[in-house]
Amino acid sequence: MSDTVLVVGAGPTGLSAAAGVASIGKKVILVEKEAVLGGAPILSGYAKLVPSGEWAKDAIGRMVKRVEDNANVTIYKSTKVLKVEGEAGNFTVTLSNGQSANVGSIILGTGFTHFDSINKPEWGFGTYEDVLTTTQMEQMVANGKIACPSNGRVPERVAILLCVGSRDRQIGREWCSKICCTVSTNLAMEIKEISPTTEVFIYYMDIRTFGLYEDKFYWKSQEEFKTKFVKARIAEVTKSVDGRLLVKGEDTLVKRPIVIPMDIVVHAIGMDPSEENPELSKIFGIGLEKHGFVDKGEHYTSTFSSTRRGIYVGGAALGPEDIDTSISHGLAMAMRAVGDMNALVQKAA
Repeated sequence: MSDTVLVVGAGPTGLSAAAGVASIGKKVILVEKEAVLGGAPILSGYAKLVPSGEWAKDAIGRMVKRVEDNANVTIYKSTKVLKVEGEAGNFTVTLSNGQSANVGSIILGTGFTHFDSINKPEWGFGTYEDVLTTTQMEQMVANGKIACPSNGRVPERVAILLCVGSRDRQIGREWCSKICCTVSTNLAMEIKEISPTTEVFIYYMDIRTFGLYEDKFYWKSQEEFKTKFVKARIAEVTKSVDGRLLVKGEDTLVKRPIVIPMDIVVHAIGMDPSEENPELSKIFGIGLEKHGFVDKGEHYTSTFSSTRRGIYVGGAALGPEDIDTSISHGLAMAMRAVGDMNALVQKAA
């Protein structure tokens, strides 16, 4: 039996899991396919995190430093798992860097893939330079300047279109991505803080700022920052003769067509299953649910189990999730994995 834990993925979920396991004296091997740790918040250049309001580079940076400074954690960057053999308590894993290891359990914090707006071409992404995604807009916020990419001028109007790659059966996205509404209301406030003269519009089907996010983000963005909410179905984004973007659709409250000129249009992109999930399913011998996210095992007495004993999964690998919940999943998986390993050792004794 091995009491070392393999953690795959060094985003918020994996970093939390690795720190949790190490904090109770167990050895951790942390494998990350990218050359840097931190996952989507670092790789995609997020600005301030929801709901804490901390800059991503600072908050996630502390999580990275915590595992880098822990002697119980061995970190392999730019590395993938190639093969998993054995069973709970005694897995042998082969890594792409030539290393192999014996581990007692495996935690997957493999995250998600941002929806590619190229798959929604009628809304202008890839056609017009001033049509951006929320991640690109967050990078602009992080740099402290709001400007139209096409000509560098300060935008008079910015439109944020919700549910791009979510709740859209026509393109096979039959799920709500959970956090986009809140991220978008937060982004609207950030834009106004940097560029007070810019008007921000949010086009929505429904607003789903769940739980305590309703007051802190939805009402605050509307009442304090004067974000304009338009309940609408968007048909297309085109360009006018004067070079401004035209957001065309139907105002579903008053049931009439609308065409509103904008300087920047932002796609609030959803969360897709990790593009590597089919490969991960084969390597780890785990199931995927019908949309392509990693499938759960028995939940109520073996929380965060995958469909293979000894392999645990949490965070956005299971489905759309916010950062704070993903961090909680990581710590819970650490306790689950270590507890189950201890039970196997006691049973074998």
